[in-house]
Amino acid sequence: MIGLAKLAPGEGNVDLAERPERAPGPGEVALEVAAAGVCGTDLHIWLGEYDSVPPVTMGHEVCGTVSALGDGVDGMWAGERVAVETFFSTCGECVHCLAGKLSVCARRRSIGTHVDGGFAPRLVLPARNLHRVPAELPDAAAALSEPLACVCNSLLDPPRVRPGDDVLVIGPGAIGLIAAQVARACGGRVTVRGTERDEARLALARELGFETGGLPEADVVVECSGSGPGIADALRAVRRRGRIVQMGLRGADVQIPYDLVCFKELTVTAGFASNPQSWRRAMAVLPELRLEPLVTEVVPLAEWRRAFEASRAGDGVKFVLDPR
Repeated sequence: MIGLAKLAPGEGNVDLAERPERAPGPGEVALEVAAAGVCGTDLHIWLGEYDSVPPVTMGHEVCGTVSALGDGVDGMWAGERVAVETFFSTCGECVHCLAGKLSVCARRRSIGTHVDGGFAPRLVLPARNLHRVPAELPDAAAALSEPLACVCNSLLDPPRVRPGDDVLVIGPGAIGLIAAQVARACGGRVTVRGTERDEARLALARELGFETGGLPEADVVVECSGSGPGIADALRAVRRRGRIVQMGLRGADVQIPYDLVCFKELTVTAGFASNPQSWRRAMAVLPELRLEPLVTEVVPLAEWRRAFEASRAGDGVKFVLDPR
């Protein structure tokens, strides 16, 4: 089958290529992929800024239909439409695995990075990764269940937003607009901030009911841009003894006024990827959120470069590849 793969280390080296197929093994399923979102991590892999194990099919924000079952898999999964957790395997023995924090297992292997992912017509992964999605949610929006789970890992485990908190979200991309909705569901009063090039995204934030100006100080700042200026803005905008949740990835070192962490006695937390608990939280909060407006365009796999370049330029919120 033809998939979009990182073919060699370094900048670039991403292209459509013939990719291997295999039957699901014990405890695994095969999915027919209907939609796979382009994530910032995919861009960092493309640009050589995030480690992967090439050659590997990219893509980890996946919605598809279960088409084949390996030995030992409950037959109830056959034909189900699902979103999927991203880990393929972990050690199962370290303190993090035993605590359910699979995202930080040093031996974690993930789809789209270490093993073949969802930018292809077919994906094989463990059945324990599956989550049924609501029938009324389109495939492309259902693929955003994965970034939603990442947001839940950062904001809900443990809770970072309390009812009545003034919350500032910096970076109005897909993660930022999902984080804004989750923070609002937690009872926060949410403002979304971006740059001049983000005006279309900020307009969407306003359509979703968020303020996009004002708010001189915030109890909680959720930093989703991953940029040096965005992180610096977070440190300056948060109140004394406030909380910063770092979600954006830069892919390189940044210079920031880090002394403000001490001067303001700030609490800075973060979350990497997702965990089974955050997936359960995501599926519970999903009916309260609007994910469909975040999908800018569904793009055929053959037009991947246009989707990647538009994502990098910020020309939209979420581009989703359809490998069918």
